[in-house]
Amino acid sequence: MAKKDFLISYDISNKKRLTKIAKILESQTIRIQRSVYFYEQVTQKELNALIAEVLKFLDEEADDLRIYTIKDKGIHLGSAIDLHNPFILI
Repeated sequence: MAKKDFLISYDISNKKRLTKIAKILESQTIRIQRSVYFYEQVTQKELNALIAEVLKFLDEEADDLRIYTIKDKGIHLGSAIDLHNPFILI
């Protein structure tokens, strides 16, 4: 199965949810800024598992979470993950 790199960023409006989501991301990714993470060389299955875990705490009305595929040493914005349907293969 192909492995890819991803850039994950968020803006979480509630401190309690922010702490929970940050702990999930910190356990599996590399924090590169306060609200930006690098998820290196992971499979679609690993990414889907991370998204499922984060979605348990995300308030889609108040929070913003974005996941971008990193391709060829750059961010490929056209391939952002749709959180409403994250299990579509990319």
